[in-house]
Amino acid sequence: MKMNAARRAALFERLKAANPAPTTELEYATPFQLLIAVILSAQATDKSVNIATRRLFADAPTPQAVLALGEEKLADYINRIGLYRTKSKNVIATCRLLLERHAGEVPRERAALEALPGVGRKTANVVLNTAFGEPTIAVDTHIFRVANRTGLASGKTPLAVELGLLKVVPPAYRKNAHHWLVLHGRYVCKARQPDCARCAIADFCEYLEKRA
Repeated sequence: MKMNAARRAALFERLKAANPAPTTELEYATPFQLLIAVILSAQATDKSVNIATRRLFADAPTPQAVLALGEEKLADYINRIGLYRTKSKNVIATCRLLLERHAGEVPRERAALEALPGVGRKTANVVLNTAFGEPTIAVDTHIFRVANRTGLASGKTPLAVELGLLKVVPPAYRKNAHHWLVLHGRYVCKARQPDCARCAIADFCEYLEKRA
């Protein structure tokens, strides 16, 4: 059965019932720390990022403190994360720009966020949603997969899926949709072997019909 407005609303109501207050699994205490954690999370697991940032943020919790570390010392904190040298360079440059342009605060505007090194549309969306409560949807590999499999929003690119989701996700669920879909893709609708038997939204999903 094709996805429609009633099925989309029921799908998100089901996800809400199972997890009323979803949030990121990245550990942070401030919008700045969230921004850095999301930059570091590209092509890395949240678990590996949390291991690194627990130590990093204990020693350098602010943009001033991270900038004072410099690229080499910062790299020592994050060297177990993929692409750590590039990320170290980007984080230091981002801290410098935050201090020069934004008085050390994380901007709440998409254009200003995307002007920071290492910050693309997905990272900006995560920060806008998680730190500031904006109803944005950051499409990572998990959301891209879940949206296409379920029929929520089909698209060949992350941007196409994002725009599709923003168009069809009911307003009441838009703020938390990102986290619900990420967690569902990470733990249930997995890439190689989706766990359809324990899926809370299987009866709303087009994937089973496609597999049949």
